Amino acid sequence: MEYLLIFITAIFVNNVVFSQFLGICPFLGVSKKIETAAGMGAAVAFVLTIATIVTYLIQIYVLDANGLGYLQTITFILVIAALVQMVEIVLKKVSPALYQALGVFLPLITTNCCILGVAILVIQKQYDLLTGVVYAFSTALGFALALIVFAGIREQLSLVNVPKGMQGMSIALVVAGLLAMAFMGFSGVDGGLAVLFGLK
Repeated sequence: MEYLLIFITAIFVNNVVFSQFLGICPFLGVSKKIETAAGMGAAVAFVLTIATIVTYLIQIYVLDANGLGYLQTITFILVIAALVQMVEIVLKKVSPALYQALGVFLPLITTNCCILGVAILVIQKQYDLLTGVVYAFSTALGFALALIVFAGIREQLSLVNVPKGMQGMSIALVVAGLLAMAFMGFSGVDGGLAVLFGLK
């Protein structure tokens, strides 16, 4: 039940984009088409899950074991960069169309603060490996959900006559703000579920 609570909380209550404001760059940049958004969400989910496992093991068995905790950030960035390169090579061979659609935003996963932030949060919250992986995967699903919903709305906005001063990024930011407010409606759900499942 604890994993179910983490799963629901990470997707809806503490959504990485709308509550923690991480990963805004790809959120705004790759959200013009649903297919591209779904591809980016899948790439982030893969990188985030694998990065969490690798960074957790490095933190516990290398950094903490040798008193090198101060190298956490730089080590995590290097690990994430290597994983993104791997995803880029695989996507180029498996799905060239998706690779072209993601364009410059695929390498930007390297600097996506969502991935680095979650890897560090798993350590700070002192999760064990399995809980950390559940949290990371749930957070990635929350990111993908935010991206796909936002892309769907932006596709519909392209069919609407938006006033000239609000076209482009202006209306996108207004929509993002409204979505963030909508997701605030889930706040408190985690506490209710914790009580329901007898975790509090």
